[in-house]
Amino acid sequence: VLKDLVVGIVLSVYFLLQKEKLIAQGKRFLRALLPDKGYSKFIHIAKQTDDSFGGYIVATAFDSLLVGIECFIIFGIFGIPYYPLVSLIVGVTNFIPFFGPFLGAIPSAFIIFIADPISVVWFIILVVIIQQIDGNFIAPRILGGATGLSGLGVLLAIVVGGGLFGFAGMLLGVPLMASVYKLVREDIRARQEKKGPVAAPLQDGPDLSDPPQ
Repeated sequence: VLKDLVVGIVLSVYFLLQKEKLIAQGKRFLRALLPDKGYSKFIHIAKQTDDSFGGYIVATAFDSLLVGIECFIIFGIFGIPYYPLVSLIVGVTNFIPFFGPFLGAIPSAFIIFIADPISVVWFIILVVIIQQIDGNFIAPRILGGATGLSGLGVLLAIVVGGGLFGFAGMLLGVPLMASVYKLVREDIRARQEKKGPVAAPLQDGPDLSDPPQ
């Protein structure tokens, strides 16, 4: 795991440093491979996907920061042992959908248990309340504002993605659904513009006549 982590970090840094060159090379390859219309469509889809993933990562990081700050304040008020360290663990692991709160709570509870077993009960109650409020109210609004999805859309994307593809689906379900949603919305708008404005219905009943050609 440590080896894969180091290799992943090194490759990430390399790709970031060579980002502009790699993008230019990729565009030249696609332009030579695809027709002009297909190339423009592919670039547009890639940009929409990149915006969705970027917005999702930033929004999730911001939500995790809020959870960490909330834990720091509330745990400090209730006198939870090692509350700065525990708040950091809970905030960082909150980046992982669904499993994150549990992954952060288990080692945190163990650390607190060593110092004060009674405080573990208060910690579990508080972290459950914080995560329920964040997961059902705060996070869907933050992610929805960044990705264009409603709160219900964010929850559905996580649930459906997790049911189909497991942990990877939970992590990637929201940005993928946001990308598909934006592309479908653009396609619907383009079709509506081609058809023109819809004729207003008659006041005494619905307009059942054929639309103008």
